[in-house]
Amino acid sequence: MERHVLESLLIGDDEASVIALAALRRGAPYSVEERVQPTGAHAGVFSRRLQRMRMRGFEPPGLERAVRLIREYGRPVRTALIDPDNRTRFTLLFLTEDGSALVACASWPLPLVARKPPL
Repeated sequence: MERHVLESLLIGDDEASVIALAALRRGAPYSVEERVQPTGAHAGVFSRRLQRMRMRGFEPPGLERAVRLIREYGRPVRTALIDPDNRTRFTLLFLTEDGSALVACASWPLPLVARKPPL
C-alpha cells in the first residue's frame, strides 16, 4: 500500500490516528500485512495485552477503543504497523479486509528497554 493511501485513511481526530498520521508524514517506515486475520484473534490478543499493561499502571492511547471497534466490526481485518526509526512508539492500524478503510488505530510509547538497539 502506498504511503499516501494509508495517510488518507487516517482521517479521525482521535489521539492514536493523529499520532499515526504525523509519523507517516515524517517518513516513518510502515508495513501492511498481506494476509487478513479473524477479528476474534486480534481482539483477544490485544485485549490481553491491554490487561497486562494496565496491571503495570499504563494506559495505551486508543487500545481499548481499538479492541472494541474491531470486535464490533466483526469481519476479518488486515493490520499495518508504523515503526519510527527511533523506536519510541508502537502504532498499530486495523484495516478492512481489502485495505480500503480504517477500522481502528492504537499507539503507545515503547518502554525504554525496547528502544535499545540489539548488541
